[in-house]
Amino acid sequence: MEFFKLITKRILQVIPLLVVVSMISFFIIRLAPIDPLAELRLNPSISEETLQKEIKRLNLDKPIIIQYLSWGKSFIKGDLGYTSSGEKVSVKLKERIPNTLLLTFIVIFLTWSVGIPLGILSAIKKETAFDRLLTVLSSVGMAIPSFFFAILMLMFAVKTGWFPVGGLTSYNYNDMTVWGKFIDLIKHLVLPVIVLFSISLSGLQRQMRANMLEVLDSDYVKFARAKGLSEFKVIFKHALRNAVNPMITLLGFEFAGLLSGAALTEYVFQYPGLGRLILEAVMKSDINLVMASLMMGTIMLVLGNLIADILLMLTDPRTRGVNKEGTGC
Repeated sequence: MEFFKLITKRILQVIPLLVVVSMISFFIIRLAPIDPLAELRLNPSISEETLQKEIKRLNLDKPIIIQYLSWGKSFIKGDLGYTSSGEKVSVKLKERIPNTLLLTFIVIFLTWSVGIPLGILSAIKKETAFDRLLTVLSSVGMAIPSFFFAILMLMFAVKTGWFPVGGLTSYNYNDMTVWGKFIDLIKHLVLPVIVLFSISLSGLQRQMRANMLEVLDSDYVKFARAKGLSEFKVIFKHALRNAVNPMITLLGFEFAGLLSGAALTEYVFQYPGLGRLILEAVMKSDINLVMASLMMGTIMLVLGNLIADILLMLTDPRTRGVNKEGTGC
């Protein structure tokens, strides 16, 4: 019961954050000298009825605070308006969000599957040639901008022709067999995943190494060794649990970093994700799409941090005890 109370408290704390983010985003965009419906007016396929509907929905003839309240009411109802091309914003988001989540979850899974073991090995083999090699590689990975690396991988794909460039599937995707569709999807994901995986792996591996070294130097680990426990038990039974817990806290930041870093990577590879959608919407001054995309991106980031909090509560009972004392329950 206490666990669910803590989760409910976390969710309630998220609501004011979303309100503040929406207010900042809305007022910055509205204060810019841009007509929110400029692109819609220039589109000959948009009827006058649609324009009047948007004017009424956004209350553009009212003060800006009324406009914000009208936008917030529409957002809660799921009425996100139309893009500059006349499509419903909600339809565009439904197309793009799953693609970004697919890319992000794959990268997180691979990064943690490889980064945690490498960090542990690097700490165990401190000051060896293996540790120095990993340090150099991780430093290189952290130094290379994701945008620059993505361009290099794009050039590699164009030159070799080994991987398709652009989109998530091929033009004849619907005509393929189930296995063919799977292979085609994997081929389109390989390059974006490599770029984001390489950048994320470096930081995660270094952080895990630092945590592990700190724990291995603690008194209780020294005591476990003094008791005659095997090195395997000392590392994987006593040290690893305490070294991994801080990494779970970073999971939310990892999720946030991937979403922001994926925007440029998606743009380079023309990957149909949320990050690319936001960039294109900003360049087109597509206000409805920009606001909706920013809010959906914020919600995804908040959910990532919430998942990290839940995992930390499950793996470390001390966090529940601390929270329990802090809430006075």
